[in-house]
Amino acid sequence: MISLTNKPEWTIPGPSTLPLIGPTLNAISFGKDCIGYSNQLFKTYGNVVSLAASGGTNLYSADTDCPGTILAYGPEIVRQVTNQHHIYHKRPLSGTLYRQKDKSKRTQPLNNFGVGLFGVNEEEHLQQRKLMMPAFHKTKVESYRDEMVMMTQSEIDQLSTDQPCEISQLMQRLTLRIATKTLFGEDINTVDSTAGEVLQEILNCQRSSSIKLFPFDIPGLAFHRYLNLLAQYETKIKKIIADKRATGANDNDVLSMLIQARDEESGHPLTEEELIAHTGVIFLAGHETTANALTWTIFLLSQHPQITGDLVNELDSVLHGEAPTLEQLHQLPLLDRVIKESMRILTSVPWNGRVTSETTELGGYELPKGTEVFVSIYHTHHMSEIYPDPEAFKPERWETINPSIYEYNPFSAGPRLCLGATFAMMEIKIVLAMLLQCFRWEYVPGQTIDRAGVLSIKPKYGLSMMVRSQDREFNNGVGNVEGNIRETVNLPSR
Repeated sequence: MISLTNKPEWTIPGPSTLPLIGPTLNAISFGKDCIGYSNQLFKTYGNVVSLAASGGTNLYSADTDCPGTILAYGPEIVRQVTNQHHIYHKRPLSGTLYRQKDKSKRTQPLNNFGVGLFGVNEEEHLQQRKLMMPAFHKTKVESYRDEMVMMTQSEIDQLSTDQPCEISQLMQRLTLRIATKTLFGEDINTVDSTAGEVLQEILNCQRSSSIKLFPFDIPGLAFHRYLNLLAQYETKIKKIIADKRATGANDNDVLSMLIQARDEESGHPLTEEELIAHTGVIFLAGHETTANALTWTIFLLSQHPQITGDLVNELDSVLHGEAPTLEQLHQLPLLDRVIKESMRILTSVPWNGRVTSETTELGGYELPKGTEVFVSIYHTHHMSEIYPDPEAFKPERWETINPSIYEYNPFSAGPRLCLGATFAMMEIKIVLAMLLQCFRWEYVPGQTIDRAGVLSIKPKYGLSMMVRSQDREFNNGVGNVEGNIRETVNLPSR
């Protein structure tokens, strides 16, 4: 008789599963609308809940013995998970595909893709992070201001008034250009196919539902194309590294800084594999999340004309139609409040995923070793105890509140506080300041605005805006928004 005593006990409450199918339907429901599904679970079971009552789900961890997945939220949960670095580990962004890394020569790039700081933990993570920190020092980040302005202006020059613009695509393109230039030193407009563009294709490919179901290197399957793209990226990034090393790595980009970095004790530089891993994960963690933050902020402003009018007045009075200088970025308090409130109510990264390295306790429940823990930044940001009327878009609330880093958590906390937070905030402020002074962004009625994604939340079907001259007719396009976005934020009905 086979003993089942080695299977860890699973006591976290959650929804039941169907016979034969098991927890598969639970995982699919979460993937289709992670916010809506988890809303139901939290209301039913409390702020710590299992994705399936019996465990058995595996969404993120590449470990082969994952006992199950829990979802949790609240400041105390955030504090425990982000500060207990030795218990709550990160895993590569390639997720369960990481298991394929040693299957063949073609899968070997998975050893580096999406790894970087996400693939190391405890002391190794702290050591690697320390090596990378100079590349994200405030002074270094500020040196990218001119490039951000130049690329934003380039996109503005290509826009036509009284024409529709798919705003999420615009933001993806703009942030892709900024990320590729500042990270690799490549400009999309001057290179046939940049490393950043290939990384974006890899990310898009990884979203395919079939890639995890059929991880076979057979022509015609998504996994085969995925491996082709990984090989293409590795070839490109190795050439960029070699070229930079040959010229002394003196360029003004993050990769050049990482090439120059040396360990304080040993004096050793980052290896080629570490450089590939770090640059890829910096790009993946920052580019799309910033694009989505910009998209949602423009959308929210389109539905709140009084706030938009006040913001445009502030921009005009300080900037007079020009791009902001570094000093002027600190003279725009309403812009800062608008961004904070947008990132609270429509959090670009709704979940902080971890895996327990040992048996531990969270929220009164025992979690077996290897448990996937998804901490909901989104639900923490929507707690009425912290943010009264949480579904209301109220930038003015930031004049009187000062939440802790565990209550307001868009860039995580603890030893894994986002290295690129300063970069992202500067980029968002510059782009918004320039776009809002040049144009009025008018929502096009008749669209369905649904949330989509798990790692990063974006409009499922895109988001179309009419590009108008800045005529201050902010009431135009207000109302008639359809879709489950109305569960997330209160919007005008007219």
